[in-house]
Amino acid sequence: MQLDDTDRRILRHWLAEPGQDRAVLAERAGVTPATLWRRLDRLRAGGLIRSEGARIDWRALGYAVEVSLRFTLDKTNPRAFDEFIAAAREVPEVIGIETFLGRVDVRLNVIARDMGHWTGIYRDRILTLPHIAEVEALMLVATIKETGGLPL
Repeated sequence: MQLDDTDRRILRHWLAEPGQDRAVLAERAGVTPATLWRRLDRLRAGGLIRSEGARIDWRALGYAVEVSLRFTLDKTNPRAFDEFIAAAREVPEVIGIETFLGRVDVRLNVIARDMGHWTGIYRDRILTLPHIAEVEALMLVATIKETGGLPL
């Protein structure tokens, strides 16, 4: 899909402040509201905009612990990836699953209310996932930068 300067300007302003009113977005992007709607519809239809949604502050909901787990799987079983991912999807505290090429095969993002809750999740749910060859846990200390924006 080809983007022109107007598309880039719309996306840049939208990413900078995703919750802003569409009339305000149109004004900031220098287009009419009708043009904004047409452009956004075209970007959705073209697959560039995949979804719109809320970003949750898990800490505000009582989940004080966030851990990124990096897994290397035992790939002697040809279904290792599929079986691992299917089992990981069943863990309610897993809020993100990503696969990689390289030394790390899968990363899970996990939330817990506190360290006691985390210990239970890790021992009873994570370590029982199939085909784990190696796991490394990285506990989130602080988020320094979090943006969906790129220089469009």
